[in-house]
Amino acid sequence: MADNVELMAEIGRLRAERNAIILSHNYQRAEVQDIADYVGDSLELSIKASKLADVDVVVFCSVDFMAETAKLLAPEKTVLLPDPGAGCPMADMITAEALRALKAEHPGVPVVCYVNSSAAVKAECDITCTSANAVKVVNSLDADTIIFAPDQCLGGWVQRHTDKQLILWPGYCPTHNRILAEHIRAARAAHPAAEVMVHPECTADVIDLADHVVSTGGMLRVVQESAAPEFIVATEVGMMHRLQQVAPEKTFHHIAATAICPNMKKTTLEKVLWSLQDLQTPIEVPPEIAERARLAIQRMLEIS
Repeated sequence: MADNVELMAEIGRLRAERNAIILSHNYQRAEVQDIADYVGDSLELSIKASKLADVDVVVFCSVDFMAETAKLLAPEKTVLLPDPGAGCPMADMITAEALRALKAEHPGVPVVCYVNSSAAVKAECDITCTSANAVKVVNSLDADTIIFAPDQCLGGWVQRHTDKQLILWPGYCPTHNRILAEHIRAARAAHPAAEVMVHPECTADVIDLADHVVSTGGMLRVVQESAAPEFIVATEVGMMHRLQQVAPEKTFHHIAATAICPNMKKTTLEKVLWSLQDLQTPIEVPPEIAERARLAIQRMLEIS
């Protein structure tokens, strides 16, 4: 604990010296969330970075596609990813080349890309979406058939709420796929007064057992608005820290010990410190990719 206090103090000093802010995703380690200036979901944080005109450096405690998105929306800022090895298996399940091949099989069909994708993939899309606005984005398009990538679970959830036909890329989140229907049933039996919140990246049989199917931001709203005293939380374990901070009077039960994203946990206080010391690792997106990827994000923001 004493070491953490010293680390936090040095991070604070360097943050001021570099004129930097620290952003943390909801799934980061608790101590990383605690030293952040802002905690939230990936798009929320990227938008925050783009609106802070008096900041020079953004330390994004997250995975690589999130830091890329921040760089797309704040190209004039230095955006740092403390651990360059923090990737996203779902985002890696599709490439720009593979998406171009799918588009060639379905000429003229618009493409919706989940923000959990690389900048190169976003550049091949017509519009991006988040787990919170995916249904709204899909329904906004003037087409009967839409390619949806890369998350087939989120796409399956959207399909329930639209008359449009979705062509789903077979990607998924390994962390959310480790949450099983049997986990939900066992948790309900153990905590009958609790409401179940499930992230839409979960599989369909898990979603079927939920009281609320919501993004991480949606989970925060649910616990603040619901009268329920307890909640069963079916998403990555890092969300528990944020929920407890927002509603300390309520009780939260995490669904499964296996629902941990190892990439989200790669960022440590030491790595945040080193990133500020050496301005490492800076995110760069080639201009020809950045321009098209940024347009896909901006189209979504106009709808949202």
